[in-house]
Amino acid sequence: MNKPQVILDNKGEPAYAVVPWREYKRLVSGDVEGALTDEELYDLAKSAAGESFPATVVDRLLAGESPIRVYRDHRRLTQKQLAAAAGINPVYLSQIETGKRTGSARTLASIAGALDVEVDDLI
Repeated sequence: MNKPQVILDNKGEPAYAVVPWREYKRLVSGDVEGALTDEELYDLAKSAAGESFPATVVDRLLAGESPIRVYRDHRRLTQKQLAAAAGINPVYLSQIETGKRTGSARTLASIAGALDVEVDDLI
């Protein structure tokens, strides 16, 4: 595979990748021949900026466990500590974690900020 040209946004983050037409046709056809190897994918992931999480965290998320609880446990925070950091009542946090209540966008943003994750990671 030829290395794509990367076009950055106004913040310097990758926004687009320009790939050769032959590569594009191969990708959209579903042709896996010539796809990146596991080792290449691993190297690419390791070089990417951002936090990585242990397999146990990923497994819990894939199993459908509450993302807030999973990330809270990973950060070694109690519900009381996370609630204080997010500026919400611990009972409310517990209800969101158990699915009894749905947090507002503002509340989820506060929780995400306190957990140092993206809001999308909690939804």
